[in-house]
Amino acid sequence: MPESNSPNPDKENLLFPRSTYRGEFTPANLVFNANLQEFSQRVEYICALETGGKMTSDTAYQEIKKLYKQLKQSKRELGIGEPPPEPPELPDLEA
Repeated sequence: MPESNSPNPDKENLLFPRSTYRGEFTPANLVFNANLQEFSQRVEYICALETGGKMTSDTAYQEIKKLYKQLKQSKRELGIGEPPPEPPELPDLEA
């Protein structure tokens, strides 16, 4: 088990689980994966608050919508899902 500076690493792992990245490695994919995991955790907390009566359904919806917009912006800024840029044309050396 990795060491943690937290006084209770089991609690940390329960509240903030992290999964390893298993897709095609690029720095952008790794960052987006971390953003996606954070989005998922926050949505879980919001759902728990709404289910427990600590947050209204409308507020929960607005919070999740805001988080989703942030995730979409992150995806767009990182270029996830975009085709890779075309390599530049090399000049013809036969002359």
